[in-house]
Amino acid sequence: MNIDDLLAAAALQLTRAGIEDSDLDARLLFQHLTAMTRSQLVLHGRQSVDDRTIEQYRQLVVQRSQRIPLQYLTGSQEFWSLDFIVSPAVLIPRPETEFLLERVLAACPPGCGISSCLDLCTGSGVIAVVLAKELGCPVTAVDLSEAALAIAAINLNRHQVAGQVTLVCGDLFAALNKSRKFDLIVSNPPYIADDQIDQLEPEVRAAEPYLALSGGPTGLGMIERIATKAAGYLNPGGWIFLEIGADQKNAVETLFRALRYDEVRVIDDWAGRPRVLQARYARAN
Repeated sequence: MNIDDLLAAAALQLTRAGIEDSDLDARLLFQHLTAMTRSQLVLHGRQSVDDRTIEQYRQLVVQRSQRIPLQYLTGSQEFWSLDFIVSPAVLIPRPETEFLLERVLAACPPGCGISSCLDLCTGSGVIAVVLAKELGCPVTAVDLSEAALAIAAINLNRHQVAGQVTLVCGDLFAALNKSRKFDLIVSNPPYIADDQIDQLEPEVRAAEPYLALSGGPTGLGMIERIATKAAGYLNPGGWIFLEIGADQKNAVETLFRALRYDEVRVIDDWAGRPRVLQARYARAN
């Protein structure tokens, strides 16, 4: 069997499994297995494929047909134009979190005086890596999952910021010394209501870590915990940014204003959906 025929058969199988980008996924899985570039696939499409490669590829296609995320099969995901290692221990980085970081850096650009950052629910470590590279300051990254922190450690080394980022295993602020203060807190916390998780795509609800998805009965459980404690860990004038659900704008704005944060606003993402909570704590703690 040649490459073109193998990819066509795989795409058909993926389409029948309900996968929308079947042609793309079929190609990416083959490139992952063979390390061939897209140009090489075009140029050598009539080239025969050996039996061992065919079998390995078909196994990958079967797994993808079972709705295992492509990123878990390839072991990586591009984020911020960087390649990050991912596994079923961590949430797959998404464009919404890139938007979160864009808003962080718009308000706190390099050279603005940010000298310490806290990344809560770090997962694969993408936020910590980007903050360390863009702001050049020390970052503390916290997660409750030791398995997630193991992936984050790989990504810190991969992107040469391990010396700037301290990984901490624990439940939000409970893992930190109460005297610690930060200029900036950033988090992509779990914010999906528990009764909505079953409505998500199979790749998400069945494959991604429940701990990284579940925001409790209302979806606001982790956000409320962060909002309540964050002021005690911010320097005067310190910023906090959270990724939130598109239906949580009013509740989150009300919460942060009630807790006496300043400059509270929720920013719409590229699709026009409320996505990022931005607030400041101007008072001395």
